[in-house]
Amino acid sequence: MSTSAQPRVTLKLATSLDGKIALSNGQSKWITGPESRAEVHRMRASHDAILTGVGTILADDPEFTARTDPMPEKQPDLIVLDRQGRMNMGAKVFARGDRQVILRASGDIAAAISGYERVMIEAGGQIAAAALKADLVDRIVWFRAPKVLGGDGLSVFADLGLESLDLAPIFHRISVAERGDDLQETYERIR
Repeated sequence: MSTSAQPRVTLKLATSLDGKIALSNGQSKWITGPESRAEVHRMRASHDAILTGVGTILADDPEFTARTDPMPEKQPDLIVLDRQGRMNMGAKVFARGDRQVILRASGDIAAAISGYERVMIEAGGQIAAAALKADLVDRIVWFRAPKVLGGDGLSVFADLGLESLDLAPIFHRISVAERGDDLQETYERIR
């Protein structure tokens, strides 16, 4: 998948109505419904790699595969950011032999995704915010479930370090679709 250009990056978010990705105790399965999860599998199949953080692996033990019908010819590679060497080598992500699982000790997202054409980020608030701050996100696909978690939930984005509103990343909504009880909103970056 080698390319010299910066990859096209999609940030996939799955949250409650109020933008929470999990309860404060880490419980997050399943915020969104089966229709949204099926669409995420289709999205994964259309990307060369998925980027996540070790915290997501430790919290949820996901497979991070594209389980579509028919199955894709090749599973996307999985890139796991793990600066402190906390990866569980018995995690489900290692159960398949039909893709690469790449562990990166550096937190530099741009270096981690270099060499791919299409990358999907599925991660917690720290990596989501870091990707936005590094100006890497071209598209956001946001699945919102009709649940409210309030102050008991973990935010979808960590701090962006903004000191004025005119420094905020701006996205243009290009589509809205119903996925069962959930909404899928797709945004393209303006600046």
